[in-house]
Amino acid sequence: MDTVKVGTRASRLALTQTQQTADRLAAVGGFAVELVHVKTDGDVLTGPLSQMGGTGVFVTALRDALLTGRCDVAVHSLKDLPTGAAEGLKLAAIPVREDARDALCARAGLTFDDLPAGAKVGTGSPRRAAQLRAARPDLQIVDIRGNVDTRLGRVAGLPGNADVPILEGKSGDLDAVVLAAAGLGRIDRLDVVSEFFSPDIMLPAAGQGALAVECRRADAPGSFGPVTGTASGVPGELARALAALDDRDTRLAVTAERALLERLEAGCSAPVGALALRKGSMLYLDAVVCAVDGTASVRRKKATDGLTEVGATLLGIDLAEELLAHGAGDLADLAGSGK
Repeated sequence: MDTVKVGTRASRLALTQTQQTADRLAAVGGFAVELVHVKTDGDVLTGPLSQMGGTGVFVTALRDALLTGRCDVAVHSLKDLPTGAAEGLKLAAIPVREDARDALCARAGLTFDDLPAGAKVGTGSPRRAAQLRAARPDLQIVDIRGNVDTRLGRVAGLPGNADVPILEGKSGDLDAVVLAAAGLGRIDRLDVVSEFFSPDIMLPAAGQGALAVECRRADAPGSFGPVTGTASGVPGELARALAALDDRDTRLAVTAERALLERLEAGCSAPVGALALRKGSMLYLDAVVCAVDGTASVRRKKATDGLTEVGATLLGIDLAEELLAHGAGDLADLAGSGK
């Protein structure tokens, strides 16, 4: 049996989540897998993520590798994926979502309420920064970059951190950082979490906690006609494995969240949070748009019994329209507001 090549970024988190996904595909499909490391703009460029030219900085190079045959599938953090369709590619599998919450990693195990006035809290996310400011205007929010271990290294004394001197802008200079719980779990660093944020305080990014497995459209489950351009030689087995990995409830939830983002035309610098969840016969969507400085926000909830991708999409669009009607476009840079 030939080998399926799986494209991935080369960070510790990306390699871990890609290897886990590749192993599951191999177990279902009965083929060998090989990881292909791809360097993206997000790995090379410096400065705030919100100033790197929009969404897609972590995925464009991976998509190019798919289209040119360097790999057969690519694994992304779903929240990094632009909402628009990519020509020639398909989002073939969305595995079961892990913890979607954000996590506070603070010195001495401090909770959010226990952080002293003026405490320095690091994040590279405008969404997190806005919601932190809304809940605690007294905090000093610091923009940070780097991989998970680098960001955790900004807080002295966290479990697993190296014992290094305090260096401003480098190590041990912050009171806390905020990261995605799912990412910490995937690299076995949940011991650094001092508190998980309730969605009532901080709504996550659309798709947070979920992975996206993309492939060429011809290789995807449900494709019709001859399969072309497959480097692995196992298109049938790959399609079946992808179909088995896809989780319907997770797909419905993230479809609603991403439809909301797409209707708002919210760029990577827009502080928008969204979380959908299926409960029984209903799909619920909760979303917020914040002013960057945290001084104002618009938050709304909506539900549907249309448990299809079309129904989930309409739910996201309808809630986006409601947010815009209540002034969300006045708070953030939303191209969908028509302003």
